[in-house]
Amino acid sequence: MKRHDFIKKGLGSLGGMVTALAFLNSCETDEVAVVEESTGVTSDPTVTPASCSVTNSETEGPFPTKSPGSFITQNIVSDRTGTPLTIKIYIRNVNDGCKIIQGAVVDIWHCDAAGNYSQYGGTQMQSTNYSSVSFLRGRQSTDTNGMTGWTSIFPGWYSGRAPHIHVHVYSASGNSLLVTQIAFPPEVCKVVYAQGVYASHGQADTTNERDNVFGDGYTNELATVTGSVSAGYELTHTIFVKG
Repeated sequence: MKRHDFIKKGLGSLGGMVTALAFLNSCETDEVAVVEESTGVTSDPTVTPASCSVTNSETEGPFPTKSPGSFITQNIVSDRTGTPLTIKIYIRNVNDGCKIIQGAVVDIWHCDAAGNYSQYGGTQMQSTNYSSVSFLRGRQSTDTNGMTGWTSIFPGWYSGRAPHIHVHVYSASGNSLLVTQIAFPPEVCKVVYAQGVYASHGQADTTNERDNVFGDGYTNELATVTGSVSAGYELTHTIFVKG
């Protein structure tokens, strides 16, 4: 599948979230976007779990998004190349019987195929200085199904960390609810990293179990990833917060 065809398909499956936005002040003096509802879902979000607990809190890491309110976008690929990945995240409230939260604001960011983050450079962890660009970062709000999503590429890895995506969840009023990370199934990563632009970087040098973030347990941070290299992958994941 050609990249532009995938992006069109991915945006359609995410329900074509509208671009009209309302802004509220957050507790971090950033802007919080409230996005109109979308319609696309990958599973039935109305089935509320019998029980739930807050997803593990994790570090924002060394490369958090600078001024995330400036990156209200569904397609975060920019000029990066890699295996297409549609990201769909559901947010549920442990303080309200695990029900979904509409209007939660979600920021994500992750590295490119070579393990580099945008907005940063000049460190031993970055092979290239990308301080002047902002790829693979974005903010969206959850719809009436408690879901928000992005069109991206499969993240790469860097030494000492298992493959992951960073997530920061806010309430609609701008209160920080949770900073966490999403882990990937290793069998999928092995397939992706053996081909294309990932092949020269090779296989990840750190497993989820040996990772300094996921090493204390990552069951509730492990995403479901389906698809293929040829068709692209889809990630679905539910994050539980105290809303």
